[in-house]
Amino acid sequence: MNALVKYFEIPVHDMDRAVVFYESVFRFTLERGEIDGNLMAFFPTDPASTGAGGALAMGDSYVPGKQGCRLYFTVDNIDTTLARAIAAGGAVLYPKTAIGELGFVAEFKDSEGNCIALHSTKG
Repeated sequence: MNALVKYFEIPVHDMDRAVVFYESVFRFTLERGEIDGNLMAFFPTDPASTGAGGALAMGDSYVPGKQGCRLYFTVDNIDTTLARAIAAGGAVLYPKTAIGELGFVAEFKDSEGNCIALHSTKG
C-alpha cells in the first residue's frame, strides 16, 4: 500500500519570513511558485520516496494556527532541530518526549503560529 497522505500545505501569513524560518530549521531550500493565485514554497521531495510532499501556502483560504492537524517531520536529532527552531524565532510547544520503542517526539511553534511536530527514532 502506498502512503495514505500524498501532499500537505502549511498556511502562512508572510511567505518570506516563513521560507527563511523553514530553511533555517530544516537546512534545505524551498522552491517558490504560485498556484491559482496562491503563493507556494515547496519542500524538497525524493521521487523514489513513499513519504508525502508539501508546501508552505499563502492565500485567502490559508489561515495559520496551532489548532488542527499535526504534521510530523522526521529528523535525525530532535534537540538540534528544536534549537534551530528557537534560534529562528520559534518556540517549543511540547518538549522532546520518549514514546517507547517508536523513538521521540516534540512540537514547536513556527514563525506563523502553526504547531509543527518532530519525530526521531534516535535519542
